[in-house]
Amino acid sequence: MQALTLLLNNPTLAAPLKAIAQKVQNHQRITFDEGVYLYEHAELGYLGVLANFIREEKHGDKTYFNRNFHLEPTNLCVYDCKFCSYSRLIKQKEEGWALTMDEMLDVVKKYDNEPVTEVHIVGGVLPQYDVEFYSTLFSAIKKHRPALHVKALTPVEYHYIFKKAKIDYATGMKLMKEAGLESIPGGGAEIFHPEIREQIAKDKCTADQWLAIHEEWHKLGMRSNATMLYGHIEKYEHRVDHMERLRNLQDQTKGFQTFIPLKFRNQHNQMSHVPEVSVIEDLRNYAIARIYLDNFDHIKAYWAMISRETAQLSLNFGVDDIDGTLDDTTKIYSMAGAEEQNPAMSTQELVNLIKQVGRKPIERDTLYNVVTDFTDVVFESDVKPSYYKLPVIN
Repeated sequence: MQALTLLLNNPTLAAPLKAIAQKVQNHQRITFDEGVYLYEHAELGYLGVLANFIREEKHGDKTYFNRNFHLEPTNLCVYDCKFCSYSRLIKQKEEGWALTMDEMLDVVKKYDNEPVTEVHIVGGVLPQYDVEFYSTLFSAIKKHRPALHVKALTPVEYHYIFKKAKIDYATGMKLMKEAGLESIPGGGAEIFHPEIREQIAKDKCTADQWLAIHEEWHKLGMRSNATMLYGHIEKYEHRVDHMERLRNLQDQTKGFQTFIPLKFRNQHNQMSHVPEVSVIEDLRNYAIARIYLDNFDHIKAYWAMISRETAQLSLNFGVDDIDGTLDDTTKIYSMAGAEEQNPAMSTQELVNLIKQVGRKPIERDTLYNVVTDFTDVVFESDVKPSYYKLPVIN
């Protein structure tokens, strides 16, 4: 509040920026045009003050993480997204993998003695992974470990398997819930605007279809996340259009938990000629997302994608969640050139990462119930001796 007050009393602050800051102070929603204006004119320090004000009103110093692992059934895919470094077309199958049901369950069983709370399942789209396959997989995971939260598949995958099964979204999502699905990750959103979506992912589900699948899931009383792929060929108005559509659906359903901006990484894909945006732009984007998406509880920085250091910085720009331990179980961003080539952090490392920037580390489950408050926890290896023995010379 003190920083915001100082900002509002700055006589050199441009009138439109002052008006937006006053809206934030008064908990009023900013408009589409104001969102674009922030991208075009707002400096990082200004955005940080506004975003941090909202973040701390919602969560104080709390920063959330969870103990999770990824299960990626395949990197083979029927779709040809230009930005994707992860997937391989079926004709390139010698460069990929496609796990069997037993192999997927073996990945889950690997964590039987670990205190993980979530399995995150997402990968490429293949015909053999259909409604029956995933229903059986979800049921088998829940039977084996009932307390493990199954967060699985994006609308890209659901659209494909429901179309193949000739069932509508409402029927399909009900079947998935009955099989053991508990929440949906936010992937596959990319950029909603057709001007951009047609160029980078024209053969996957449309924006309306992506939103419709989440809407049906929310109607069942269930929760999901949302993402936005930024920093490639899109313009600022495309980012704001994307967030506007999410904000509108959230007004209707209140089913989204978290918004996760995903940075475009340019290695080993068909858009390698497009330069990546700077860390400054990453932080500006997090902050504007926090300001614009007033009806989303959480903004997440995926540390495996943007690096540990940038994730720490983001905690002062609206972010209150930095994802989980991962245990080197995802290759999506390492294959695209992310700094983390083997993404894994222990709970202690995550806790210390958060504490180093003055925030309070809170282990959560997938639905943001508190598992452990690590604010005052001291790990044994962090304890320093109160005295040092001096060498004795005889």
